[in-house]
Amino acid sequence: MSSSKTLHLAVELDSDGAPPETGPHALADVVADAERAGYTFATFDDAPVPPAGGFRVDATVRAAYSATRTSRIGLAPTSHVLTAEPFHLAAQLASLDHATHGRAAWIVGTAATPEALATVGRAEPGDLRQEVADVVEAIRRLWDSWEDDAVIKDLATGRYLDPDKVHHVDFAGETFSVKGPLITPRPPQGSLVVLAAEEFADVVRPDIVLTDDLQRRREAGAPLVFGELEVRFDSADPTPSGRTRYTGSPAGLVALLEQLDLDGVRLHPGAADLPVLSREVLPELRRRGVHAPPEPGATLRTTLGLPRPGNRFAVSSKGIA
Repeated sequence: MSSSKTLHLAVELDSDGAPPETGPHALADVVADAERAGYTFATFDDAPVPPAGGFRVDATVRAAYSATRTSRIGLAPTSHVLTAEPFHLAAQLASLDHATHGRAAWIVGTAATPEALATVGRAEPGDLRQEVADVVEAIRRLWDSWEDDAVIKDLATGRYLDPDKVHHVDFAGETFSVKGPLITPRPPQGSLVVLAAEEFADVVRPDIVLTDDLQRRREAGAPLVFGELEVRFDSADPTPSGRTRYTGSPAGLVALLEQLDLDGVRLHPGAADLPVLSREVLPELRRRGVHAPPEPGATLRTTLGLPRPGNRFAVSSKGIA
C-alpha cells in the first residue's frame, strides 16, 4: 500500500473494550485513550435487548457522554431503526453532532429479532429492507428541515429563526409517516456520516460501507469501504464473533494494515488488546505514513474527505432544483 494514501482507523469501544458495568468514568478513560492514540473515530455498539443479567446505557447516550470529554476523535453510535421512532432518532443524532461540533456518525442498526421487536411491542416488518430505507430517508430529510441559516437570533426584532427556512418533511413510509420539521437545527455536518453493513448498503446509501472482506476495493463514485477486523493478540480467547480475527503480533498487524487497499478498518479489540494497539500499532503506522490522527477542529466529514451535503429544501426553495 502506498504511503500517499491514508488508512483511516476506527475502534469499537463496546463491551470488550469498555465494559458498561464498569461505569461512565471507565468509559471516559477508554475514549480519551482512543483519542490520544489517534483513531479517526470510535464506535459504540448497541442492541435493543441488553446483555443477559445486565444493564447498558443507550449507545447514543454513551457517545454524547464522551462528546464533552474529547475534541478530535469522531463518535459513532449504533442506533437501530426498527426499535426507535424516526423523529426522535433524528433529533437525538442531530443533537450529538451539535455536542461534538461536527464529529458524529451513525451506524445504522437493523436488529429485527422477535426479542428486539418485543421491546417496543411491534410486529416483524413485512419488508425489512424497505423499512430500513424509509427510516434512513426520513431521518435525512428531517436533518434538512432546517436550512443552515434558519437561526437568525435577531435581538432587535425578537426573532430567533426565519420561518421560511424551516420546512415540513411530509414523509410517508410503509409503516410510519413524519411531518416535521425537526426540533433541532441542522447538524453542523449537514448530515452525520452514515455507516451501514454491506448487505444494506444499496438501500441505505451510506457514506461508509462496513465489510468483512478485507480484500474488497472501493469502486469509483462508491461510498468509502471499511473492513471489519477483530484483534486478539492473545489467541487463547476462543469467543467466536463471525468477523475476521487477527491473532498475531503487533508488528504483524502493522504489516497487514499497511498492505490493505481499503479506505479504513474498524478494529474490534479485547480489553487487554486496546492498550497494545495504542502503544505499539498506531504509533508505528503514523511513523510509516499510513495513518494520521484527526486535525483539531476538523469535522469527521473533513477528516474522511467527504463533502458536506447541500440542503435539499434550500435548493428547491431557491427554484434551482
